[in-house]
Amino acid sequence: MRAIWKGAVSFGLVSVPVKLYSATESHDVSFRQVHASDGGRIKYQRVCAIDGEEIAYADIAKGYETEDGEMVILSDDDMAQLPSTSSREIAVEKFVPTDQIDPMLFEKSYYLEPEKSGAKPYALLRQALIDADRMAVVTVALRQRTTVAVLRVRDDVIVLQTMMWPDEIRQPDFTIDTGEIKDSEVKMANMLVETLAGDFDAGDFEDDYADAVQELVRTKIEGGEIKRTPTSTKSSGEVVDLLAALQRSVQNAKSARGEATDADDDSDDGTDEKPARKTAAKKAPAKKAPARKTAAKKAPAKKTAAKKTTTRKTAAKKAS
Repeated sequence: MRAIWKGAVSFGLVSVPVKLYSATESHDVSFRQVHASDGGRIKYQRVCAIDGEEIAYADIAKGYETEDGEMVILSDDDMAQLPSTSSREIAVEKFVPTDQIDPMLFEKSYYLEPEKSGAKPYALLRQALIDADRMAVVTVALRQRTTVAVLRVRDDVIVLQTMMWPDEIRQPDFTIDTGEIKDSEVKMANMLVETLAGDFDAGDFEDDYADAVQELVRTKIEGGEIKRTPTSTKSSGEVVDLLAALQRSVQNAKSARGEATDADDDSDDGTDEKPARKTAAKKAPAKKAPARKTAAKKAPAKKTAAKKTTTRKTAAKKAS
C-alpha cells in the first residue's frame, strides 16, 4: 500500500505521527460503452446546451444552480475565497461510546500506521480505545476540506472513518401501514430469526456477479470473440486490462499444451516448417537468423541431405 497522507493524531499534549492508507478498494465490474459492430469506444463531446458549440476545457467554469434554475458562475478567484485548510493534524475532540454513532454516518475507511517515533503513543491510544470501548471523534483536513471522523480499533490497527454531515442523511418521506399484527405472527417471526441466527463472517459471501462476468469474458476469448481496435492496447481501463490478462493466460495455456498460439498463426507463411522453428527455438542463441542456420546444421543426417538436394535443384532452376 502507498500512504496518501501524513500527519499526526493529537489528543491533549500527546502527538502521534502517522501515515494514512486507504483501507478499502472497489472490485465492482465496470463496462465500456462501445460501438456494437466494431468495438470502438464511444466518445462524448462537451457541448453547450445554449448555442450547441463544443467547448474547450479552458472555457469551462464552475456553476452553482439555484432552486429556480438560475446559474451562478464561480471563477477561480471566487473559489480561492472559500474556507480551506491544509492542516496535518487529526485533532481528537472527544471520546464517545461506540453505540452512540449511527453506522449510516460512516463514509470511507483509512488505516493509520505510526511513524517509528510514534509507535509507543500509538499503542497507548489503541489500548485506551479498546479498554474504554469508545471511539474518538476527530476533525481532519483531507483534500483541503475539514471533515469529521472517528478513530476505532480493528485487528490491532487504528482505523480512521470519515463521516457524512448530519444534513447529508436523508429522512424517509413515506409511511408504512402495517395493519394489525397478531401475537402468533410475531412469535413465528421470532422463531424464524432464531432459526437463522449465527455469527457474521465476511468470508461466507462471494461476489458471484464479478466471477460470472470473468467466466463469460474468458469463454468469449477462448472462442475468439474479440474485437481488435487500434486503441485496444492503449486503454488503461479495468475491463481492457482484464481481457488482456485473460488472453495472455489462454495463450500461455495453449503454449504449455504444445498448441499454436494466435501469434504463431499470424506468422505462418503457408510452408510446413513449424517443427524446424520449434527446434531452432530450443537451441537458438539471442539472434534468430543464426539460430535457424545452426539448427539446420545440427538436424539429423537424412533431413540435411534432403535439404541440400532441394537447394541444388533450386540453384539449377535459377541458373537455367
